[in-house]
Amino acid sequence: MDHQPYAPTPVLYTADGHPLYTTPPTTAPIAVYRPAPVPHLTHQQTPVPTAPTSVYLPTPAAEPGRDVWPARLLAGGIGAGAAGIGLGFLFQAVAAATTGLGLLAAVLALVWLLKNTGGGGGGGRGGAVNLSVNVSNRNR
Repeated sequence: MDHQPYAPTPVLYTADGHPLYTTPPTTAPIAVYRPAPVPHLTHQQTPVPTAPTSVYLPTPAAEPGRDVWPARLLAGGIGAGAAGIGLGFLFQAVAAATTGLGLLAAVLALVWLLKNTGGGGGGGRGGAVNLSVNVSNRNR
């Protein structure tokens, strides 16, 4: 095997760009395409099939009269289990989302109450309240 890189022979060019080869270029003679003749078949002859390049063989079917019930039960069980696991993950995600929203709503409600309630009495007005009570007994 030759491990040397391909080194083309140097080509000289004329002033107008035509190549000057040291050896004449080797070209193959022009070949005319002629398709293979197709034999004319009479009605008594049948064509001989040629070998295909790739053969498709269908998978053999189950034996007739044999029910593959264990395989069907296994497939159904796997499908039901997968559906159950998927629903479990869905419900868990919904529960986590609603718990988070509930906690957020509780914190916001607590902040609102602390903001709008002034502390002490007074019904939310805040500050001190002046109160004067006059009691008189008219029955004396």
